Amino acid sequence: MKYFVKFFFIVILIFVISCKNNETKVSVIEKKDLDLQMIDAYEEGLKFLDDNQPLLAAKKFNEAEILYPQSMWAPRSSLMSAYSYYVGSYYMNAIDELNRYIKIYSNHERYVFARYLLAMSYYEQIADETKDLGSIIEAQQNFKYVVNNYPNTDYALDSEYKLELIDEILASKEMYLANYYIEREKWIPAINRFKNIIVNYETTIYVEEAIHRLVEIHYKIGLIEESKKYASLLGYNYQSSDWYRESYKVFNKDYKKISKRKKDKKNKNKKSTLEKIKSLLKNEK
Repeated sequence: MKYFVKFFFIVILIFVISCKNNETKVSVIEKKDLDLQMIDAYEEGLKFLDDNQPLLAAKKFNEAEILYPQSMWAPRSSLMSAYSYYVGSYYMNAIDELNRYIKIYSNHERYVFARYLLAMSYYEQIADETKDLGSIIEAQQNFKYVVNNYPNTDYALDSEYKLELIDEILASKEMYLANYYIEREKWIPAINRFKNIIVNYETTIYVEEAIHRLVEIHYKIGLIEESKKYASLLGYNYQSSDWYRESYKVFNKDYKKISKRKKDKKNKNKKSTLEKIKSLLKNEK
């Protein structure tokens, strides 16, 4: 009986070990099967993308990520899904996918590309600077993130260029509002808008006009010294500018008359000289 118990125990042990080995083999087979399915889905996504079918491509890339979320291909699949949406101009879908990627795969090697693509997805939605600024501000923040955190990349280089363009758009917005206030003779809000352009968008094409408008407004409301201050600023920095010449006219209302008188005087002197020459010639005869 004692030997029978030992024998029975050994049989049970062998059976358990055998089951575990079979489970391991099944697990390995399933893992290989998932790998193949995931790769197939990923490759189908690439094919759809090449065939200009971005929605189907995005769906396949998402499928690849879901099939094997622990694999190295999961973050790539998520990013490719976002890229597919971006290529197809489905920018809000791209933004949703990228925000999910950024939250889950913050340590992935292509994280910088994701942040850049997120900025571009907002940037591509900028339509009218006189209306909603949401897309502009989001694009600006994400481009700044790329520049500050990945300064030695091509993404940072293009982000800097995009930030300059965004500054032009925002300065244009300020100029639009300032002129709106001028038309309604609301001088203080207009002054504040023009000052904002000078301080925050000093590299844009709108700075010269903004300074000139400050010359005009201050002169109009009787703050002559303040007007002269801005005229000096304009002359010092942009002496060859047409806006500086316009500001000069603000202080010299008879500018054209003076110019005409000088011209008339010059012609008169020229005429009198000719008469003297004629007189001398006559005397010689």
